[in-house]
Amino acid sequence: MAKEVVYSSHAPEPIGPYSQAIKAGNMLFISGQIAIQKPSGNLITGNIVDEATQVMKNLSEILKAGGMDFSNVVKSTIFLKDMNNFPKVNEVYGSHFKEMPPARETVEVSRLPKDVNVEISCIAMK
Repeated sequence: MAKEVVYSSHAPEPIGPYSQAIKAGNMLFISGQIAIQKPSGNLITGNIVDEATQVMKNLSEILKAGGMDFSNVVKSTIFLKDMNNFPKVNEVYGSHFKEMPPARETVEVSRLPKDVNVEISCIAMK
């Protein structure tokens, strides 16, 4: 099975040697997204709701580039710097999954790239 790089010009550029997403067959593997705004490059970290909203926007743009949307997401992982932010992040995240939410885990980590408060990755399937 061939793999294909999926790229959205409306989502932030990768900050390392990885792709925004890889499509393999009918599956789309999206790298962890943080709250970088495109095209300004500004990083949102002052308010956890705004930060999570930007992360979900970035994921949405990459899903679109792969011909999918949040209804195609089957698995996601949320990384939080502080589990006390879970209720607010969960509310933002949940607003994108009205029916049949994907499998998910949420973990607290000591540090994230660029010292953000939340990073989310996901796997989608068509």
